Amino acid sequence: MSSVSLMSSPGSETFETVIGLEVHAQIVSQSKLFSGSSSQVFGKEPNTCVSFLDVAMPGMLPTLNGECVDQAIRLGLAISGTISLVSVLDRKHYFYPDNPAGYQISQYQKPVVQDGTLQILNAEKAWKTIRIQRIHIEQDAGKSMHDQDPHKSYVDFNRAGVGLMEIVSHPDLSNPDEVIDYVKRLRCLMRYLGVCYGDMEKGQLRVDANVSVRRPGEGLGTRVELKNMNSLRFLHSALNYEIRRQIGEIENGGRIVQETRTYDPASGKTRPMRTKEVADDYFYFPDPDLTPVVISSEHVQAIASSLPETPWAKHARFVQVYGLSDYDADLLVQDLDVSHFFEHVVSFLSDPAWAKLAANWILGEFFATLNRTNTPFSDTQIQPENMAALIQAVANKTLSNLLAKEVFGIMFETGENPEKIMKQRGLVQVSNQEDVQNWICTVLNREKDNVSAYLSGKDKLFAFFVGQVMKESKGKANPQAIQELLVESLEKLK
Repeated sequence: MSSVSLMSSPGSETFETVIGLEVHAQIVSQSKLFSGSSSQVFGKEPNTCVSFLDVAMPGMLPTLNGECVDQAIRLGLAISGTISLVSVLDRKHYFYPDNPAGYQISQYQKPVVQDGTLQILNAEKAWKTIRIQRIHIEQDAGKSMHDQDPHKSYVDFNRAGVGLMEIVSHPDLSNPDEVIDYVKRLRCLMRYLGVCYGDMEKGQLRVDANVSVRRPGEGLGTRVELKNMNSLRFLHSALNYEIRRQIGEIENGGRIVQETRTYDPASGKTRPMRTKEVADDYFYFPDPDLTPVVISSEHVQAIASSLPETPWAKHARFVQVYGLSDYDADLLVQDLDVSHFFEHVVSFLSDPAWAKLAANWILGEFFATLNRTNTPFSDTQIQPENMAALIQAVANKTLSNLLAKEVFGIMFETGENPEKIMKQRGLVQVSNQEDVQNWICTVLNREKDNVSAYLSGKDKLFAFFVGQVMKESKGKANPQAIQELLVESLEKLK
């Protein structure tokens, strides 16, 4: 087992945290796992994407959607997992109102994918390997609705039967930060592969976390499951609270009960849902209506040969081809759309050496503006060719950084190309010596006290003068021309 984080208790003791995850990812396919109903159910009117099979009407027989199996294989290959050429679909028995059959078709002892790994960054920013135990396919349940009537609950079966991949990790995660990084990187990988969109707000990705604490040197503690976390922020808060709760319980002489808990965002606390079931409680047995899933090695190889570039392969290429730092490359590849945008921008640059400048602008001013305006990247109006034109203007010293930020702000609001903005508003960097010298004279005449201080030995005022000239020129003066002419002007005053 990999190393675990140490967490100090309210007293003097130190505890280790051990976390394993079960990530439920909605499979990208046109139809559900065992019926022909549409799997595109988010935002649809309740019970409009439902077949007789989805609501367990008598006599209905399931037919396996082969594309869902292939999607699980794609993910399994990308994490270096072992693909089971023969896997079995089982019935997992439990009753909830949103599960009308009284069982869920899932996989137990023979899942489609076994083993695998995913790399994350730990607190020391070093790569850490998280082992993945299995990936199995299963059908989703419906959704209970408790806010439609003060006295009744209703069920929306649109989601019932939608295909899921459950990705089960070993208990190799050590703290909430590692958990969030793991989920982000897994979601990123699935988006690259096109196997899951991973939008947690739409229910396409849900996380169950098994959490336990122990004193150093002891065996694994009793685990508690945090169920159906559909927000990274809530997941992080729930884990922090649950770790503190378990430590406090042990220190006060209590014991941890193996149970399933839910998180209440309003109070910031977890609360019990039910005593944790074990496998025997579900009475697993192979589904009698479905034959074993048999996959040929040739089919697996065909899928392997069609896999797109993974995030870590793209990361390595960005470092090698574009000369980016590991940090910049990692940030760019975390979102598939961002990585595509970066490469499109670079393709329009006349000098490939400006790729680093492109990365700086995208990760800097671009991301800062997205955050400040609360704008999703997908909603940006800036086209790659216009972003490249702005970067080239900066690289060619047609625009100063200050003017470029002004132009970028207008581009962000209007989607216009930078050349048009620069022409209409006169936002072009001035290198003409006569104009720059006039701005310098204005500043030095205005700042006579500071000029005297500079001449008496306070050399750091030079940067102040540069800034004042840039301000006087409203950002138009060429910084290099300012510095060269300013040195000459100050020398003449000695």
